[in-house]
Amino acid sequence: MRPADLAREHGISTQAVRNYERDGFIPAADRTESGYRVYTEVHAAALRTFLALVPAFGHAVAGQIMNAVHTGSLDDVLTTLDRGHHRLLRDRETLDSVSRAVADLTDVEPVARPCSIGELARRLGVTPATLRAWEEAGVLTPRREATGYRVFSAADVRDAELAHLLRRGGHPLARIAVVVRQIRTAGGTDTVAAALTDWRSRLTARGLAMLAASARLNDYLTARAPVR
Repeated sequence: MRPADLAREHGISTQAVRNYERDGFIPAADRTESGYRVYTEVHAAALRTFLALVPAFGHAVAGQIMNAVHTGSLDDVLTTLDRGHHRLLRDRETLDSVSRAVADLTDVEPVARPCSIGELARRLGVTPATLRAWEEAGVLTPRREATGYRVFSAADVRDAELAHLLRRGGHPLARIAVVVRQIRTAGGTDTVAAALTDWRSRLTARGLAMLAASARLNDYLTARAPVR
């Protein structure tokens, strides 16, 4: 096989194939006397595997997996796969928690007027120091009066209610801050349902990509020389 043969199957350039070889994503090719690369079905299987791993784990991690395969570090390969599946599971659990929290927020009575940090703390049953910590983490973004006092709008209270529910679910503030920002950008809980549906679809697509990539990887490990 020539570089063009491998490239044509995937609609990529021959230079990309050479780059993947240079980076260790596919094995080094043999050369003819005139210096032309000669690839085999094993190289084709390696390229299929790498390109299947990319949508499942990302370009960098896919490269790490292929390099580990080619250096015989099968334990590193399996550990990296395990980490990817663990991350996907954690994201699914977070999505489920957010979905439940957003559903719970529909039953929360909105505030009639902006409130102070003390009033919000009493509403949630937390301390003002906790709310300040959430603000430092980027979860809350209250405005300040000329006196410097924090003022929490109805949207701020909604964010705090959501953060409180997620915090009770054991989620770290950094992750909660990301979720709250997504909902804030989406325009509130009324429009976040579509965002949650899209999020779930992306997680499903990633899970299916991991399944397909694992099958390709198994085929490649079978096709190449036994790992020592």
